[in-house]
Amino acid sequence: MSVSLSSTRPARRWRIGYRISPVGAICFVVILAWALVAIFAPLIAPHPVGEIVDFDFFQSVSAQYPMGTDYLGRDVLSRILFGARYTVGISLAAVTIACVSGVTLGMTAAVIGGVFDSALSRFLDALTSIPSKILALVLVAAVGSSISVLTLTLAVIYIPGSYRFARALAVNVNAMDYVTVARVRGERLGHIIRAEILPGIVGPVLADLGLRFVFIVLLLSSLSFLGLGVQPPNADWGALVKENIGGLSLAAPAVIFPLIAIASLTISVNLLIDNLPQKIRDRSEDA
Repeated sequence: MSVSLSSTRPARRWRIGYRISPVGAICFVVILAWALVAIFAPLIAPHPVGEIVDFDFFQSVSAQYPMGTDYLGRDVLSRILFGARYTVGISLAAVTIACVSGVTLGMTAAVIGGVFDSALSRFLDALTSIPSKILALVLVAAVGSSISVLTLTLAVIYIPGSYRFARALAVNVNAMDYVTVARVRGERLGHIIRAEILPGIVGPVLADLGLRFVFIVLLLSSLSFLGLGVQPPNADWGALVKENIGGLSLAAPAVIFPLIAIASLTISVNLLIDNLPQKIRDRSEDA
């Protein structure tokens, strides 16, 4: 009796997976760590945010104060941990508002077109023509620097860019045959945007969200450095640099460590975007 060769040959199948680079994994861990710090800062900070722990200001790194003390003798480590709540929290809220608003308006303008598209685009173009730092300074100086004002100001500044990006993507998707079929079927505007346009642009939009998060972190830090950000005794990382800049000549860690915190977060987000998990198809063998 003969045995078929095909029966003894191992079966092959395709398996779909994701390839994550080591750099992307490390950056994700750093971002996750800062997110957890922002959430649990009151539980892990060794001292309250405004407590003066030593009357000897600008102390160097020691076992008692791992990041030294600031210009008033407050623990720098505790202030950086609490500062993460404002830097990460405000930036995340602002980028969420900006991207959700901008993407929604961009998809709507691409689908409706006509006068609505032209009028909205010209208005947001006019808003884009104003330098972001100048617009932020004017709005915050006029209205105040509360958390809600900072968040809305940062969101308004980055809505036009998010709108432009989403609209450019949505215009291309709107020309696809399946969108035309959905329109002929009589689907409503909301269904076309939600079920036909959005799935085709969600990948680039998420990458754009990450980049705008970095821009907002840097702009918030700039505002705080100018004294228009989070107000004392609370502080974000930019405010920590500003209030301790006088100790830079003393090589004070109070200036260096907040800068490292800003750099670690922004660089990690940028590198994570560049190393996003890529879908791959692996051929595997089953005995």
